[in-house]
Amino acid sequence: MLKVRQLNAYYGHVQVLRDISFEVQAGEIFTLIGLNGAGKSTLLSAISGVHSQKTGEIWFEDQPVQRLGVQKIVNLGMTQVPEGRQIFYELTVRENLMLGAYRHKGKIDFKKELEHIYEIFPALASMENRIAGTLSGGEQQMVAIGRGLMAKPKLLLLDEPSLGLAPLIIKEIFGQFDKLRKSGVTIIMVEQNANIALKVADRAAVLVRGQITKIDSAASLLARSDLHDLYIGTAK
Repeated sequence: MLKVRQLNAYYGHVQVLRDISFEVQAGEIFTLIGLNGAGKSTLLSAISGVHSQKTGEIWFEDQPVQRLGVQKIVNLGMTQVPEGRQIFYELTVRENLMLGAYRHKGKIDFKKELEHIYEIFPALASMENRIAGTLSGGEQQMVAIGRGLMAKPKLLLLDEPSLGLAPLIIKEIFGQFDKLRKSGVTIIMVEQNANIALKVADRAAVLVRGQITKIDSAASLLARSDLHDLYIGTAK
């Protein structure tokens, strides 16, 4: 589904990503792990078109997208849920979710799509008329992911979905990822909690100073003691 070849990314004259190459198959949950500053979020943003200062090749469903803008990439079926949620705090939950479906205006049954989101995150159904800014961090993350899903993506990019959330809420949100996969959504995730990310992922890549140093099954990486102290830790 996604092929990245020799991707380099820059901030001004500073190179952040170096010769990144990997592939993600349709239906996979693929996670990127590494220390802070390794370039994980920049990689997601480069793939989605948010970060434009880059070289190399990015292919999405056999189409080159490295020179396309964000809107065109979204229209092809790729959606990014940004770090920090970035929902519209003054709008209701329902209004936030509806904004995610703007590109489908007049083409989909909005009521049916909302019901689909509420099946994934049942807690949102009872608070659809609440102002999003009054929700807890976990509830806001559900809104952010739900908004991304309203675009009906084939590929969903998640940037730090557990950031700032309590363990029980993290477990609840991550518990839905397999359901998303079964509904036809492929997931690429950047996650600070490498332990839980590897437990739900199929494969993972380790980034060190802007370079991929290892790609393997999530189970294999979880079992490697040399990676635990650096990237995974002991959090359950």
